[in-house]
Amino acid sequence: MSTDQYMQLTYLVLLAAAIGGSYVVSHSANLGKLAQQAALWFLIFVGVVGAYGLWEDISRDVNPRQAVVSDTRIEVPRSFDGHYYLTLDINQTPVRFVIDTGATQMVLSQQDADRIGIKTEKLDFFSSANTANGVVQTAPVVLDAVALGAIRDTQVPAVINGGPMDESLLGMTYLQLYDRIEIANDQLILSR
Repeated sequence: MSTDQYMQLTYLVLLAAAIGGSYVVSHSANLGKLAQQAALWFLIFVGVVGAYGLWEDISRDVNPRQAVVSDTRIEVPRSFDGHYYLTLDINQTPVRFVIDTGATQMVLSQQDADRIGIKTEKLDFFSSANTANGVVQTAPVVLDAVALGAIRDTQVPAVINGGPMDESLLGMTYLQLYDRIEIANDQLILSR
């Protein structure tokens, strides 16, 4: 620490001591209540420090993440909303997908397509797809590189959705590249 930082710290300690001292003097008639309040604030402080220290464990339980168990096995925990989410690196850009075994194709939102370098304004949305929200126009593309941990695929077919989408969908054109797909103990397991 520099001399200026030591001086600032000293000032803050003296200021806190003056404020705390004046508070104790002004409430000297109720020292029992003052001790209770001090203990309560101390416990709140300890609780905040404890929660900060445990934040990684708490966030892993509240918002589970995919795990690459080996070069050929991926475990995807069920999210709190009941869906399975998987993040793939497409053209070296992470893209989050909701796994949808009912979707025939890998479907990218226009926002995700733009992020991975596909110029959506130049695409021809001549194909169509039936969705739960009706028929949407799509544009077929081929993704140069798709990676999930050590698993790498090239020339993966996909479509770009012409309509609005909250989340890109990971459908069967990608999932069929795996030898085994299973669900056990609230996890989706992909194996090659």
